[in-house]
Amino acid sequence: MAKDIFHGHVREALEKDSWLITDDPYVLRAEEIDYEVDLGAERLIAATKANELIAVEVKSFLRQSKVYEMHNALGQFNTYAFALKSQEPSRTLYLAIPENIYLEFFQTNFIKSLVKYYAMHLVIFDPDKKVIVEWIK
Repeated sequence: MAKDIFHGHVREALEKDSWLITDDPYVLRAEEIDYEVDLGAERLIAATKANELIAVEVKSFLRQSKVYEMHNALGQFNTYAFALKSQEPSRTLYLAIPENIYLEFFQTNFIKSLVKYYAMHLVIFDPDKKVIVEWIK
């Protein structure tokens, strides 16, 4: 499977944010179908001495139609979230998107409503600085 253009950027940003990349890609098995989420990561939560587990699907939204990109991202996110519930329910799925896309496209009322309706978790990153800007649950 081809990696998103920002795959390496998000991986580096997560590592800077104290995440240990455990899977690249993170393989999800849903009965007879295998899916590959871009990254699997974990980090120690000092207060509880437990590990926080995440899976991250990276999307660039670089194509002409942001709506088409959103349809694809939403379909992947929901499919992966459903499969993740049975394989590893303690792992939280995030959609990683560039900061400019979040500010320009994800702030429209309809897209904000979609994100809320589908309970999407977002990780916003700066592709130039390769850092996490915001986590949205």
